[in-house]
Amino acid sequence: MTKEDKAALVDEIADRLGDAEAIFAVDYRGITVPQAAELRAKLAEAEASFRVVKNRLAKRATERAGTTELDPLFEGPTALAFVKGDAVTAAKAISTFGRQHDILAYKGGLMDGAPLEPDQFTAIARLPGLDVLRGQLVGVVSSPLTGLTRGLASMLSGLAVALGEIQERGLVRGAASEPAAPPEPEPADAPPAEAGTEEAPDEGADEKPPDTGGQETSVEGTNDEEESSEESEAPAKDSEESTSEEGQ
Repeated sequence: MTKEDKAALVDEIADRLGDAEAIFAVDYRGITVPQAAELRAKLAEAEASFRVVKNRLAKRATERAGTTELDPLFEGPTALAFVKGDAVTAAKAISTFGRQHDILAYKGGLMDGAPLEPDQFTAIARLPGLDVLRGQLVGVVSSPLTGLTRGLASMLSGLAVALGEIQERGLVRGAASEPAAPPEPEPADAPPAEAGTEEAPDEGADEKPPDTGGQETSVEGTNDEEESSEESEAPAKDSEESTSEEGQ
């Protein structure tokens, strides 16, 4: 590698160090070329790249990029993961890949400008990814609305069922179902009544005399009978008197 190639490589590493949101340094001993390609494909999903570096050139790059905190890590075989996207997804990819193939020991790194120790890296790798967290957040936000919508739908359904039962039992019929009779119109020509001007009706004029015709007839009949009996008794007395005179 020429001097110019080394200078270009230092500039490239420095640029990546400056643009990265997180930097993970790992020991790449034991990794094969196919495995390295597989790891690069997984890291690409988190907008991360994987590159094996020479320690001396890497230190020159950190000095230029202002990330000299990484210099103690450049001992032995070292590879750097430059993360521009989701650091959690990248850490999870490296941790899972290393556990599956028993390679890639994490050395240290930087995240948001702060040192990231091995135990912190392990904790981050166990977190859910950014996409998963977004899905969970959407679920948390929408769950009250979903519950409210379901509750309202259940209430409306129950109300409809109750109204249907009431209608079937005939409890809704009655005055509400029968049309109200129109009010009777008042006579327009009737003069208003004046207080104190009306005379009380003559009670005696309206009363009829008691019917005594039957009684008078019966009395007259009785008188006639008495007169006829007296007339019949008169000749009998005259005859008795004449008889007594002859005997004398």
